[in-house]
Amino acid sequence: MTPAGRRIVAAAEELFYNRGITAVGVDLIAEQSGVTKRTLYNQFGSKDHLVAAYLAARDQRWRSLVRATVDTCERPVEAVIAPFDALRTWSGTHTRGCAFINALAELPDPSHPAHRIAANQKLWLLDLFKELAAAADCSDPATLATQLLVLHEGALATQPLPIDTLAETADLARALVRAGKRPRHQV
Repeated sequence: MTPAGRRIVAAAEELFYNRGITAVGVDLIAEQSGVTKRTLYNQFGSKDHLVAAYLAARDQRWRSLVRATVDTCERPVEAVIAPFDALRTWSGTHTRGCAFINALAELPDPSHPAHRIAANQKLWLLDLFKELAAAADCSDPATLATQLLVLHEGALATQPLPIDTLAETADLARALVRAGKRPRHQV
């Protein structure tokens, strides 16, 4: 991506996240990034593709943070809960809730390129929970993964409220993982 393209995505990210995707026009993005509308369209082709680029960049950062948090875990059981720890870190600088939930609400058409990126981010997290639950020897990784995703998304959805739900959500997630562990056979 060119330097102008990076400035456009940076400006779009701030504006889309803080004001909403549909509320922000390309004129404002061009102005905030210091480029012309022509440059914006030359770089991205359309606002839809710019929204997709914004979400793809955000998704890459989120996945990197989650993977890095998982990689620090010494035990597989701890790794299952690691996305909740990553969320606490992420939430320190992203206080308006989840950009992907917001995008799914604003862009309900499944064929929209940004909708697909937002939906795939959620499906990726579900698959990661399933993979981590299986590695932790949980008895029903698919069901546990769905339960953990619901908790995770609930924590994201309540983030803009003046209450901290992350601690309780992480505690619930730990309890679900403990309950889902296969009992060890005693010899």
